[in-house]
Amino acid sequence: MSVSALAEREDTRTRSGEPVDEIVLNAVVEAAVSGDAAATEWLLTYVRPLVLRYCQARIGGHRTAISVDDVAQEVLLALFRALPGYRNQGRPFLAFVYGIAGHKVADARRNAARVATALSVPEIPDVASQEATPEQHALQFELTSRVEQLLRKVLSPRQHEILVLRLVVGLSAEEVADVMGSTPGAIRVAQHRALTRLRKVVTRP
Repeated sequence: MSVSALAEREDTRTRSGEPVDEIVLNAVVEAAVSGDAAATEWLLTYVRPLVLRYCQARIGGHRTAISVDDVAQEVLLALFRALPGYRNQGRPFLAFVYGIAGHKVADARRNAARVATALSVPEIPDVASQEATPEQHALQFELTSRVEQLLRKVLSPRQHEILVLRLVVGLSAEEVADVMGSTPGAIRVAQHRALTRLRKVVTRP
């Protein structure tokens, strides 16, 4: 069966809510790395919603100074450019994708922080505007940044990443284990401890 036929079959399974078969995904990745245009298009289409959810979780709400769609697009572009040099080193392909996404999110947050610092915020107007101004975007980004800082203060980087991948991106414990080079049991334990820690902080008087 051709790669295109395999990808078409997996499209049907994916729409029905079933995960993509790892063997098929690896075959499509291999074809995309070799320059197959159809395989590349299918691969980028497949990872796009996963990348969007990841970026949304790491960046925050749509009213921040960062555009989730823009960052996700940068991730996909970087992935497209990196495909010819990709080599399977025994880790799942999604680990490679989320590695690129993590770097792009970090870059976007640093750039937005510089913009927010450069903006001076005047007195707050009496009537709120229907359209967010650059100053309001800066304030919202500051609030989002503080939430992110709180999460990073409360959780370890590993716990933070596990919660994002499990609860936001929607990966199974097995899939997260593959991405992070761990075991499903260890992922479940880390997730439980992270949620317990967050619950204690949130409910602290």
